[in-house]
Amino acid sequence: MPLVDPPSALPPAPELVVDKLRDLVSSSYLNHDASTIHIRAGALFARLKALNRNANASTRSHKQTTADARHDMDQTHLGLQNFQYEKRHLEREIEKCRQFASIYQDIPLYTLDEFLERAPEDLRTPAILADDLANEHALMLSRLSFELLERQRLEQRQKELQQQKEDLLRQSKAQAATMDNVKSQIDNLVKTATDVQKKISDLAESMPTPSPAS
Repeated sequence: MPLVDPPSALPPAPELVVDKLRDLVSSSYLNHDASTIHIRAGALFARLKALNRNANASTRSHKQTTADARHDMDQTHLGLQNFQYEKRHLEREIEKCRQFASIYQDIPLYTLDEFLERAPEDLRTPAILADDLANEHALMLSRLSFELLERQRLEQRQKELQQQKEDLLRQSKAQAATMDNVKSQIDNLVKTATDVQKKISDLAESMPTPSPAS
């Protein structure tokens, strides 16, 4: 049996090296030179240590690869959990929006026909009045804007009417005061005239009656 193995592209399996070490202590090598067997054994032990180092290095490499893969998997799983959480959050927000009861739903609006008849042109353009779902929101905004304009107009008109009412009340009070003053003056004149008339009557009664001509 040859003492030196031929070169190989692949390292031998550890079992083969161990088998060769066992052969060195078998009866087959009893007649071989002891120094040669020691050299052979040293070479096999060196190869076994190299295989052990390679195995340890390979194990560390596989462990690192596994750790990297596990880290990537954990990051992917964490990202998936975050995505699912965000999805549930958005679904809850969408449901809240769907169930939200806005105050505009309780506002008595002009009917659509009244809006089409009375609203300004810029609030009822063809784009706003397009018959599709996307423009329902724009149409409602226009109707609410028109409602606001109308209420502001009516509020301004009420202020104007209130101002006119207050002006008329002031004029009425002024005229009433003037009439009271005139009435007071008339009463004074009537009283004065009555007094003058009484004095004239008293004076006429006190004058002697002229005797008849003889």
